[in-house]
Amino acid sequence: MPDGKAPKPAKSIKQTTKVDPDKPVLLSGGNPQIAKGYGDAPVQAYIAASPGWKGDVTRRLDVIIENTVPGLRKAVKWNSPLYGVADEGMGWFLGIHLFTKYVKVSFFRGASLNPVPPGASEQKEVRYYDVYEDRLDEAQFADWVRQASRLPGEKM
Repeated sequence: MPDGKAPKPAKSIKQTTKVDPDKPVLLSGGNPQIAKGYGDAPVQAYIAASPGWKGDVTRRLDVIIENTVPGLRKAVKWNSPLYGVADEGMGWFLGIHLFTKYVKVSFFRGASLNPVPPGASEQKEVRYYDVYEDRLDEAQFADWVRQASRLPGEKM
C-alpha cells in the first residue's frame, strides 16, 4: 500500500427478499413452480398461480380439455400440467407450459393429428400449439384434444 494502510474490508450488505410461503415461485417466463402431484388439485394450483392473461388461457384450456375428454386424468410434473385418459396404460397425450409471451401446448403425438398443429419439434411425433393472449382457436383446440386423447400417449 502506498500510504502503508490496509484497505478496509467491504461491508456486507444483507438483502432480504420477502417470499410469501403461500404463493408458488414463478420460474422463467412466469411458469409456476408447483410440486409434482396427481389429480385435479395440483393442476388447479398451477392455474391459480399462473400470472395475468396466461392464467386465463390455462384455465380455458383446462375447461376445454375436461369438456372434451371423458374420464380425464391430470397431473403436474416438471412444473407443467399433463393430461391423459382414464386408462393409465395410454399415457399422457398433452402438456402445458408457460413462456414469457405465450402458453405452449404440447401434443405428444401431434404429428398424427389432422390438421397437424403448427409448431414443429425436434421430436418426430411432438407438435406444439402456441397460444398468445386473445388468440385461442377453441374449436380447433377441442378437435386436436379429441383426436390426441384417442392416440397412445407418452409414459412419463
